Amino acid sequence: MREIDVGLVSKTIEKLCIEANCALPCDVKKSILDFTETEVSPIAKQILKDIKENFEIAEKENMPICQDTGMALVFLKIGQDVHFVGGSLNDAVNEGVRKGYKKGYLRKSVVSDPIERINTNDNTPAMIYTEIVDGKNVEITVAPKGFGSENMSAVKMLKPSDSLEGVVNFVLETVEKAGANPCPPIVVGVGIGGTFDKVTLLSKKALIRPLNKRNPNPFYKNLEDELLLKINNLGIGPQGLGGKTTALCVNIETLPTHIAGLPCAVNINCHVTRHKTEVI
Repeated sequence: MREIDVGLVSKTIEKLCIEANCALPCDVKKSILDFTETEVSPIAKQILKDIKENFEIAEKENMPICQDTGMALVFLKIGQDVHFVGGSLNDAVNEGVRKGYKKGYLRKSVVSDPIERINTNDNTPAMIYTEIVDGKNVEITVAPKGFGSENMSAVKMLKPSDSLEGVVNFVLETVEKAGANPCPPIVVGVGIGGTFDKVTLLSKKALIRPLNKRNPNPFYKNLEDELLLKINNLGIGPQGLGGKTTALCVNIETLPTHIAGLPCAVNINCHVTRHKTEVI
């Protein structure tokens, strides 16, 4: 059994909140640069160059890449041989978010009640997702999520008879309906299977998978490639002004499901697909 003081969790999350908001992951930056080279529309190509300039300035000056510094999503993979000491894990996570958003001068975007709309003024509470895994370490991922893209996401309880065609059509319809709203080029996370709640989590977890890491199942890897091609043929383009770069990547995650169901969820992220991971 390994003891970990929750204060270390707080300090790690504080740092990750700032780093995730100020520096894009290398795989996302590379994808933007690659699509800049292949884009044929002059307007779209210029927008992609502007996006590159923006993320370079943000990283150099340690400033947020986007004014919407998101709701803090915190994924914890906790080794089953870990014992937390020093207080509440959930409190520690929120303390890390609170300090990170204050220290980094990051916009506070969380309201305490969905109807009354009173700002909590410290960007808490975080959305916390825990998973028990083997080992004695804790993997922490902070993924700030803006709601221009979150609002464009969708879930549908397809019937088994809808088959693969139904999944493809739902993904394309969701992206086409989103249009320019999620600030394309986007990253598309797709969940297939599980239950109504699990499939949405699958689609969100798909967004923190590196863009250069394809689904290990050849069938779903090919489906990712097919969907990316079809999405980029929609002509929405960067910032919705046309072009062949509507999406940078499509990531698919799956789970077993019931014989009577085919749940499918689409979680969209803007080109500022932020996430930072550290293991303690």
